[in-house]
Amino acid sequence: MEGGGSGCRAAAIAPARMTTVSRHYFGVSASEHHHDLRVDIIENIEEDYGMFVWPCSVILAVYVWQQRSRFSASRVVELGAGTSLPGLVAAKVGADVTLTDIAQNSEVLNNIRSICALNNASCTVSGLTWGEWDEPLFDLHPDIILGADVLYDSANFDDLFATVTFLLENSSGAVFITTYHNRSGHHLIEFLMVKWGLKCLKLLDGFSFLPPCKAASLQGNIQLVEIVLDKEKHK
Repeated sequence: MEGGGSGCRAAAIAPARMTTVSRHYFGVSASEHHHDLRVDIIENIEEDYGMFVWPCSVILAVYVWQQRSRFSASRVVELGAGTSLPGLVAAKVGADVTLTDIAQNSEVLNNIRSICALNNASCTVSGLTWGEWDEPLFDLHPDIILGADVLYDSANFDDLFATVTFLLENSSGAVFITTYHNRSGHHLIEFLMVKWGLKCLKLLDGFSFLPPCKAASLQGNIQLVEIVLDKEKHK
């Protein structure tokens, strides 16, 4: 059953030392006893920041759930997937999903595979390092590119946008949807979009579409933006 609401997270349970499994609920009331979808995420916050569910990931996952008719039957690539909550929601609503993270980070990639198995989700897991033109990148033709909190280190921004731009050019009509902490103002994103020949389709306050129970548990100035190629600059 589809519900009109969004996801809420219950208290984590701990199956092993330093590791938790957090449960994320999506649906009208999005509670433990009343939900349409549950996604379980294995987290280990003491080992790697890529193995923790950050607020941007939760907000993007909620957006995917609310836009699930758009994601159903779409080809989706999540960049810097980490614990992969948005991509897993996309897979659960019918998308063909490829989850990617730094190619050299085998621990994070193996954790993604474990999370997929835990949720009985059929996703492709692939190493993809931004700015590196490895063979797997050329095989990706996504309709939608997801990225939660991928704009956290300015040293990586150009590599990220180079990869995003390539994927958008490689996939007619594709869109990049990302959530980010607005640490230095949207003007930085605008600068990068102009530099790489991209444009903004939609800009939202990340808390504007969250259910009250979820909004109350998260903090930060988080925005969601949808980005596409500026065709005038890619003729």
